[in-house]
Amino acid sequence: QVQLVESGGGFVQTGGSLRLSCAASGVTFGNYAMGWFRQAPGQESEFVAAISSSGDSTYYADSVKGRFTISRGNARNTVLLQMNSLKPEDTAVYTCGAHPTFGSSMLLGMDFWGKGTLVTVSS
Repeated sequence: QVQLVESGGGFVQTGGSLRLSCAASGVTFGNYAMGWFRQAPGQESEFVAAISSSGDSTYYADSVKGRFTISRGNARNTVLLQMNSLKPEDTAVYTCGAHPTFGSSMLLGMDFWGKGTLVTVSS
């Protein structure tokens, strides 16, 4: 049974930092590209960042580029999202997902999803 479990969310002030973690089990982690998505209250889900299965390639939404960094540790089956210079508009539930292919197909949906972790940024 595949499980993706996010952690690290919380409450932070504008300009602060948080690091999200997604731990995978039940899947050959190194075979999957990983991505982070977020959904703000009353909004649709949006893509945040993605990383290839090897970790050699990354891709970011324009809204987080230069502030967020995605990384992975295949030995530990984890993917991280370092979030710096947080803004109130970053407030959302952040969810990680796994996809067999790194690229635009990830935007159409992931094979596996976690349940999400809430990030709240106060103004």
